[in-house]
Amino acid sequence: MKKPWNIINTPVYSISTYMDGRVNMNICTYVTPISLKPKQYCIGVYHGTKTLDNLHQNHPVVLQILNKEHLSLVKVLGKKSGFHHDKQTYLEERNLLTQWNEYTVLKGCNAYILLNKISNFKTSGDHEVYVFNVQKSKTLQEDNILMFQDLVNAKIIL
Repeated sequence: MKKPWNIINTPVYSISTYMDGRVNMNICTYVTPISLKPKQYCIGVYHGTKTLDNLHQNHPVVLQILNKEHLSLVKVLGKKSGFHHDKQTYLEERNLLTQWNEYTVLKGCNAYILLNKISNFKTSGDHEVYVFNVQKSKTLQEDNILMFQDLVNAKIIL
């Protein structure tokens, strides 16, 4: 029997952070819209990651809703540290990057959401929680979304 937190089925997101003209991407499984006016998201970011380090610098980020075609990228984006693995070069070599709203993003996403950090809360667990305001968004397609259960079925999440 699955653990209670593994029976949910939510979209899989990647968060893109930017530092010194470079992009770093990380998988985010703890993402929740929390307000309609203003539109806000709450995102949990794993401790010890390049993404968390970049977020401390207070730059805008792009939240990306992944497509099922991105399943093969989940281990690279989510299980490898940007401190030790140049994700931008990896994605460039595979022609998987594009530009949206002047930001480097992953090609083929279902949606892009430009966010500005408004607060963060240190946690005692393994994630730090951030609240963001939505600045802009664009939905490109509504089907074939990579879902949490796709990661469970692929045995990426146990």
